[in-house]
Amino acid sequence: MPRRPRPASRRRRATVLALTAVGSLLALGAPTGLASAAPADPGPAKISATPRAGSAPVTLSPSRRTSLLKSAQTASGATAQRLGLGAQEKLVVKDVVQDADGTTHTRYERTYAGLPVLGGDLVVHLRNGRTTVSKATGATLAVPSLTPKLAASTATGKALAAARHGKVTGAETERAPRLVVWAGTGRPVLAWETVVEGVQADGTPSELQVVTDATSGKEILAAEKVHTGSGTGQYSGSVSVGSTPSGSTYQLVDPDRANQRTYDLNQGTSGTGTLFTDDNDVWGDGTPANRQTAGVDVAFGAAATWDYFKDVHGRNGIRNDGVAAYSRAHYGNSYVNAFWQDSCFCMTYGDGSGNTHPLTSLDVAAHEMSHGVTSATANLTYSGESGGLNEATSDIFAAAVEFDAGLTADVPDYLVGEKIDINGNGTPLRYMDKPSKDGSSRDYWSSTLGSIDVHYSSGPANHFFYLLSEGSGAKTVNGVAYDSPTYDGQAVTGIGIENAAAIWYRALSTYMTSSTNYAGARTATLSAAADLFGAYSPTYLAVADAWAGINVGNRIALGVNLAPIADQISGIGQAVSLQVDAYTTNTGAGLGYEATGLPDGLSISPSGLITGTPTTLGTGDVTIKVTDSTGASVSDTFAWRIAYVYANATRVDIPDNGAAVESALTIEGRDGNASATASVYVNIVHTYRGDLTVDLVGPNGTVYSLLNRSGGSADNVDQTFTVDASAQPLNGTWKLRVQDRASIDVGYIQRWQLTP
Repeated sequence: MPRRPRPASRRRRATVLALTAVGSLLALGAPTGLASAAPADPGPAKISATPRAGSAPVTLSPSRRTSLLKSAQTASGATAQRLGLGAQEKLVVKDVVQDADGTTHTRYERTYAGLPVLGGDLVVHLRNGRTTVSKATGATLAVPSLTPKLAASTATGKALAAARHGKVTGAETERAPRLVVWAGTGRPVLAWETVVEGVQADGTPSELQVVTDATSGKEILAAEKVHTGSGTGQYSGSVSVGSTPSGSTYQLVDPDRANQRTYDLNQGTSGTGTLFTDDNDVWGDGTPANRQTAGVDVAFGAAATWDYFKDVHGRNGIRNDGVAAYSRAHYGNSYVNAFWQDSCFCMTYGDGSGNTHPLTSLDVAAHEMSHGVTSATANLTYSGESGGLNEATSDIFAAAVEFDAGLTADVPDYLVGEKIDINGNGTPLRYMDKPSKDGSSRDYWSSTLGSIDVHYSSGPANHFFYLLSEGSGAKTVNGVAYDSPTYDGQAVTGIGIENAAAIWYRALSTYMTSSTNYAGARTATLSAAADLFGAYSPTYLAVADAWAGINVGNRIALGVNLAPIADQISGIGQAVSLQVDAYTTNTGAGLGYEATGLPDGLSISPSGLITGTPTTLGTGDVTIKVTDSTGASVSDTFAWRIAYVYANATRVDIPDNGAAVESALTIEGRDGNASATASVYVNIVHTYRGDLTVDLVGPNGTVYSLLNRSGGSADNVDQTFTVDASAQPLNGTWKLRVQDRASIDVGYIQRWQLTP
């Protein structure tokens, strides 16, 4: 689409020479503005909607942003109390976003006893006096001791070994490890965080973040902080770049974008190099032999990315603080990559194979600089599923920036690095419509997705974004043919890239946290769609359809929807609280709830909450019917068993590779023996369930094996087992016996429950 006109007060920009698609040199032309429009291609019909004005982010002035940040930090103690955080926890404000309707979204990091908490970030949403929160972790923040068993020097050694294993050469640590609390996954633990610097196999600098359990010495995380990608830098067409006079020369310093600077590294690999200068403000000649050519593409990419985030999303720079990142061209010798570094807040580009194919295209700039936006917002951990979402976010905004710029010479598309010939066959690096066409990326989510390289686990999220933007099936957009499948074989109708990008940006900046996985991204984007277009609007439903198209969650049926209710087991005389989860896609329609067959002592409220205390043993079918005010209704039937249920929720720590521990409960006043189908529910928090043996011990001493070191490296035990305990008397003491039979990983019994 054509770029929006720029204000007349903007400074004159320097004209550049450019190449056509076949590389022939063009004559010097007059200024053309920041970009030329690509040919229009409306494509198939899409869902048309306009975001709600009240949900648009406000561009905050530096003074207003500072004021909001200061106010939030001043009130952080009260906020922590309101959220129910522990006495040793404190909140540290990271950023604040304000909507046009006055709603604020304040992003916090946490500390525990003065230690940074990795994976403890959260966002507090304040709307019309009501507070809600998005948390990276729901775990209670507590560690048994603040004294590490593992020495800092040992942690350094382990981190250096991890770097060498990851093919990082010249590995060294610039500073000593820092003691932190790791809360990214599982139970929070005391840990060492070490940053190892070096060089990756392809010549890219490395800043490897290694997190090591300070008690067991287990490596928790090894994540690269230098984010890399690819593109082409000689085909932007005739564009304009921001420059500033300096005496009798001009510098590539963009005065309209916080003085963004572009440097020539002169094939170096450190420092900033020299600022690009020119004697007549006419830069480059469109060939790689002219060093300014790469500088032009770099400066243009930085300007287009800055403008996109500011004009479209109201974001004032990468960190939303009005501060410019700088760019460095001509890195290394025949370096075939480009990268973003938070540590220098800068973007760096190599010159490609033979120093003749600079990786300086628009999609590269937008991809890499979007890593900076992700770091400043959700800060998605660069490993596992969150790492795939991190990479996908950069691909998503690379496409969005391309469409926003609308270059004729680099027609907007849903391909990544389409003009690079790294593999010698002229194919793109990634395909958003069908990611598996690159030979490595996944099209759909699966439980193994988090175990592959983040550049390939990004595939399903890229696929989601394409489906949401353009829809499924065969189509041609801007002259490029696509044919996007869906996991469930059902069609998805697109909503347009502008609205799809608006939803993703709001989800990233407002609802996602460092540990967000694919399921969490679905929740975040649905929340964003509800804010922007209304819950259960056609656009909202399209978001759910696109996620179902990559095997994440279900589609939302029109009319009344009722989440399936699992069969229930409740203890006689024990209080029950079960919320029926239902909603309607009929805008403004209220819901009514009916229940038949409820156990004696239970009832359902007008809001669908089932409460009470069961009074009678037995099993029966319960039917829930939900009807909205238009008359649409849906029902679900499930079994509800009222039995004698006994539980112990006292935590019992499991020593590492040590003696067995037990958790006991006592049954009294019962006659006869236990059932041949006794049910044992076990909830153990542990970082390697394959270490564990779990047994049920009956009152007469008989041992029933529930788990014998099965499950491999998966975390936790959250499982119900069936045991023939008919030889056991009901009365007496029953025990859950757990033993850790291997070193390194630790955990604890959180709860277990017996229905004999």
